[in-house]
Amino acid sequence: MPFFDFQDKLIHYQLDGNQTKPVLVLLNGIMMSTASWEVFVKPLVQHFYLVRIDMLDQGKSSKMDTPYTQSLQVRMIESLFAHLNLKNIYLAGISYGGSIALQYASSHPERLKKMIVFNAVSKTSPWLKAIGDGWNAVAETRSGNAYYHITIPFIYSPKFYTNNIAWMEQRKAMLIPLFSNPVFLDAMIRLTQSAETHNVDQALPNIHVPTLVVASEHDYLTPVFEQQYIVQTMPNAHIVEFKDCGHASMYEKPELFVQTLIGYFIAESHNYKI
Repeated sequence: MPFFDFQDKLIHYQLDGNQTKPVLVLLNGIMMSTASWEVFVKPLVQHFYLVRIDMLDQGKSSKMDTPYTQSLQVRMIESLFAHLNLKNIYLAGISYGGSIALQYASSHPERLKKMIVFNAVSKTSPWLKAIGDGWNAVAETRSGNAYYHITIPFIYSPKFYTNNIAWMEQRKAMLIPLFSNPVFLDAMIRLTQSAETHNVDQALPNIHVPTLVVASEHDYLTPVFEQQYIVQTMPNAHIVEFKDCGHASMYEKPELFVQTLIGYFIAESHNYKI
């Protein structure tokens, strides 16, 4: 189980596949860990050398004891990439990970070949901050049941939640013990607060990394107009929208999620003519 030392903190990462294949780095959503991607590893390693990272306060990486901003996560990722000597990277991030990807692309474009951001925004709006404030207020109560109900239902589209209620109940049974852990809740508070100052609006016109922006029709945390703004402002960016899907696009549309990753990153190896 590999770890990397960053400013006296241990960063957990996982490497899968053949190093001769193109490098694909996956950046977690706020509640995710490297384990969250496990179901996607088998199809992805057929095409990529896969790098998964637990950011600070996530998964098996060290927990922080003071507040920080997402710029610390960006510096950590750059240190890890330098340590692993990663170049020509295909970078994909979802939600919180998408914010980090955009910030990374604005400061270290030389390492990137292409990028996909799923369900991400260019800045944390008052709407998104208010949602995060609600999450954190409930986290302070230490009620795993209450934290589950203030966070998870709104991550999914109403139709998916209703039609997959047995699966949702299984996840509820799995998540509530985790959500009752004060160490996890304190980490979530810090992660949520770290996103409050996310803002790459001024940098977007100068990010030239070819980028696919993925929106979801029923995303109520990061609505479609937020992704449209990124594409309108950022050169070399295009948008696709997952219909009938909520914020958790990787879980609601797993096959489309994987096909999008493979299709966008691998398509450049073919010389398409129209």
